[in-house]
Amino acid sequence: MTQRKNVLFIMADQLRADHLACYGHPHIRTPHLDALAAKGVRFDRAFVNSGVCGPSRMSYYTGRYPSTHGATWNRVPLSVGEVTMGEYLRAGGHKLVLAGKTHIMVDHKGLERLALDGGSELARLLKTGGFEEIDRYDGHHEPGEESGYPAYLRRHGYQSDDPWTDFVISARGPDGEAVSGWHMRNARYPSLVEEKHSETAYMTDQALSFMERMGDEPWVLHLSYVKPHWPYIAPAPYHDMYSADQCLPVVRNEAELSNAHPVLEAYRQQEECVSFSSDACVETVRPAYQGLITQLDDHLGRLFDFMSRNGLMDNTLIIFTADHGDFLGDHWLGEKELFYDTVQRVPFIVYDPSPEANATRGTVDDRMVEAVDVLPTMLSWLGLPPAPHRIEGRDLLPLLRGAQPPWRDCVFSELDYSYRLARVLRDKSPSNARAWSLRSDRWRYVYWLDEPEQLYDLHADPEQFNDLGRSADHEHIREECRERLLQWFTSLKRRTTVTDEEVERGTNAYKKAGVFFGQW
Repeated sequence: MTQRKNVLFIMADQLRADHLACYGHPHIRTPHLDALAAKGVRFDRAFVNSGVCGPSRMSYYTGRYPSTHGATWNRVPLSVGEVTMGEYLRAGGHKLVLAGKTHIMVDHKGLERLALDGGSELARLLKTGGFEEIDRYDGHHEPGEESGYPAYLRRHGYQSDDPWTDFVISARGPDGEAVSGWHMRNARYPSLVEEKHSETAYMTDQALSFMERMGDEPWVLHLSYVKPHWPYIAPAPYHDMYSADQCLPVVRNEAELSNAHPVLEAYRQQEECVSFSSDACVETVRPAYQGLITQLDDHLGRLFDFMSRNGLMDNTLIIFTADHGDFLGDHWLGEKELFYDTVQRVPFIVYDPSPEANATRGTVDDRMVEAVDVLPTMLSWLGLPPAPHRIEGRDLLPLLRGAQPPWRDCVFSELDYSYRLARVLRDKSPSNARAWSLRSDRWRYVYWLDEPEQLYDLHADPEQFNDLGRSADHEHIREECRERLLQWFTSLKRRTTVTDEEVERGTNAYKKAGVFFGQW
């Protein structure tokens, strides 16, 4: 293998772990991701650090938990003082290039405070989270100047001031009328764009063009797809590739609605949850969701084929994952956010082309990994310093190469629901609409500020139907989990401006600085 090393960090938006064939889905077709897993390692117990797009992605990009990076929800900017993937890589002579979505929110107040709100190169990088943007496309609204997709659509005949709304997420109903993908009832119809002009096809083309331009130069690419995230509308032939009986059965029962946790009860009053509580919604959306996943897999097949033909599979670390899952009606819920494995567990496939990784190829690793582990793994692969005084994740390369280092026995996730209707329904303030969760092999524990705790026995109740958060018989378990959560919380890395080595060199060194207090 050549010394030149690349990184391809692929993220799908809102992709459940159980919706890939290699993770056990009985009907979905994902041969190219399955083949990647056969070449690398499939982590069966990978978890995000927040079930919300923004904070989850910021944990991937900083290697830090939401409680320390501070971007606790989609509308909360990542502080200009946080160090991201791009800055670590740039210090080592690499550029971090983006094709797709990041959910980075600009910290305008921080830039203004530091007089960096002008047009400098540093300001530009800070506004983009350290990414060099080939094409940024977040997929939730009409793209702006950060994406070339609207102009691309117009060049291919989709004439409109807003071709995303009028074509990409629109369809024709049974009477020929235009219908919007924002209404989930329309997920059964094909998008008005041809498949070759769809979001997934377009972003794959951007990645392929980038790799072609780079030639023999090393690169680091974050390829971030907006699908299968809503609006749930797929181009033909993917819109009706699957039938409702080829989808996983919805996981819910009536008992969950009786004496439910008050925050869950409030969430179930939100519009997306009311919609997904109907069988018609579940049976309409899930086939389209699966079609979007197979479409994604087909385009990744194009990408992997190009890489194979051009020798890039020999020197590129590939990480495939998602920012969180999607309830799709499970537990009478829509969207994401809450502390169920449905949302918190994600697909996580890592391909290390090194000969040292040959012994683990095609294996399944059941050790617990987290979103915060991606950045230290990339730094390790590229031979860059690990920044242990800031980064809270762990390097996965030893696991990929057959080592058995001491490893974590639980993972952590967080939720700030201050912006959600559920907060209003619970009469909470933005300062106490927060929750933290510990997930071990057996227990899922949730600590809610000013609300009852939750506890699930995952051995006896893997679907999380029976909440033991108020069970007198399980107070000792909750106490243990509470103590473990506190231990984790107090060990987070908040002293980030000096390294541990600098602290050690400066310990008890005041006399060297000419300070002689305390002498007799």
